[in-house]
Amino acid sequence: MGSVRWAFLCGSWRPSRSEWMLANRCIQREERDRIGQFVFAKDAKSAMAGRLLLRRFVCERMGIPWSEIRLERSPRGKPYLAAPLKVRSDSGTEPPSWSFNLSHQGDYAVLAAEQGGQVGVDIMKNTMPGTSSVPEFFRIMTRQFTAYEWSVIQSAGTEHLQLAAFYRHWALKESFIKAIGTGLGFNLQRVEFHLAPEPLTQKHVLRQTKMHLDEEEEEDWIFEESLLDADHHVAVALGPTDKTGSELFRPSLPPASSFALLSFSDLTASASPLTEEDPACWDSFEMKAEAPQRQRDTHTPEQPPVSR
Repeated sequence: MGSVRWAFLCGSWRPSRSEWMLANRCIQREERDRIGQFVFAKDAKSAMAGRLLLRRFVCERMGIPWSEIRLERSPRGKPYLAAPLKVRSDSGTEPPSWSFNLSHQGDYAVLAAEQGGQVGVDIMKNTMPGTSSVPEFFRIMTRQFTAYEWSVIQSAGTEHLQLAAFYRHWALKESFIKAIGTGLGFNLQRVEFHLAPEPLTQKHVLRQTKMHLDEEEEEDWIFEESLLDADHHVAVALGPTDKTGSELFRPSLPPASSFALLSFSDLTASASPLTEEDPACWDSFEMKAEAPQRQRDTHTPEQPPVSR
């Protein structure tokens, strides 16, 4: 079974004109137009990185030429591959299908993909709430976690550590929601996480965290947790599909691997232009970059997790 974990550091990416123009030419026209509608350069960069991560994955791991990749969006906005090619192995059998998911928040865009299973990924940056104190922020978010989870969060120590525990639980919940493709209608208190006793560190992936669904421990799901840096926590939810089943899924999982940090050159190494150059793309981005930047994340926990 195949497994992919890629990350791109959007926060420090300062694209040159040639880079931004190349990126815009290497994605579908409707994707380019959608990215052009963002008000802030930060959001445009994150969305662009997500498109390039996804197209690189489809091209290099699924073997579909860049120019033949056609990405569409579900009614909830989740990207999917339209009419994927049927590839057969040397034995003549069809290999397990790939599942992939994207997330961007804080300074990173990340992609997780798994062959033969469901996957969801979420990244969260540990930041102070912008409009309220930490206790008030927690009060607003009370319904998102169970009493047990709140006891873990609020016993973590300082406010900074409590926020880190909060965002860790949040990322776990959203990774699961995104893996199963459910949006706002899912009651988050049905899901309760029991964290691994081992502390999170960079370069090391934990798989010991357990999920309880409707008060029953779920043996079928595995959760990978790691730190991209001191402030960014990422969670990956892995579960069986109807075809694989839990008895086949767990034994086939490859060892956990850290997220590989890619450069812009990596993102576009296999790319080929799909459209003609449009100078307006750079002009629009330059105006966004020069405008006063609000400290605003593209995905903050002011609403329950939603698939994207």
